[in-house]
Amino acid sequence: MGETSAALRALVVDDEPLGRERMRAGLGRMAGLEVIGECEDGPTAVSAIRELRPELVLLDVQMPGLDGFGVVEAVGAERMPAVVFVTAYDQYAVRAFEVHALDYVLKPFDPARFEAAVRRAADLVRLRRGDEAGRRLAALVRELPAPPELEPPGGGCATRVLVRQGEGFGFVQTEDIDWLEAAGNYVRLHAGTRSWLIRSTPAAVAEALDPARFVRIHRSTIVNLDRVREIQPWVGGDYLAILTDGRRLRVSRTHRDALLRPFA
Repeated sequence: MGETSAALRALVVDDEPLGRERMRAGLGRMAGLEVIGECEDGPTAVSAIRELRPELVLLDVQMPGLDGFGVVEAVGAERMPAVVFVTAYDQYAVRAFEVHALDYVLKPFDPARFEAAVRRAADLVRLRRGDEAGRRLAALVRELPAPPELEPPGGGCATRVLVRQGEGFGFVQTEDIDWLEAAGNYVRLHAGTRSWLIRSTPAAVAEALDPARFVRIHRSTIVNLDRVREIQPWVGGDYLAILTDGRRLRVSRTHRDALLRPFA
């Protein structure tokens, strides 16, 4: 088969199984494309891009640990294959994609929009415009701020969290956080009368925060011990954590010892 008619080799990258499944299904409906692999996190994607050498990458932007832009930086923008970003970023950030003429699909994506983006990327590959695409990738990575991040450089416990504020980003000091709760594929951070969504999981957040200050009291809830005013027995072996602002949070039986221990 000639070079121009050979199937275009595609790699799917998304930390959500449903996201990968939808992308595979969309690619499967298109002729001339071959899915050569899929990755559920950034480090795996970097290795797969280097080893499998795909011509097209469907790349989730927001992933725990190493995000989509971190993948681009690790591989090198000039060495990246053609990329279609899959993102839940707001319209402010999307404008940066448009300025650099890189295609993107907003989650949850429309099948027709997804197919159009993939076909444009495929045309880019076939027209051998990889060098220009690499320059655009490099410009985009320089311009966009990092997505919400909990792990500080060099490891250790996080001391602040990057959150979206209007059309920009800002930091919330972890000592100011009252409690956190799961919200679908996100975690909602509560501090005083304000709250923010960050793309993470309760397990990942609990691992990043200081265990001497933050305790997981339910599979979906983490609390700052400094905000706990009292603990009351409830029903079925569960407890209630009463915060200094009067909020009542359920403490499950499986997590109650972790909360009660500091007060023993």
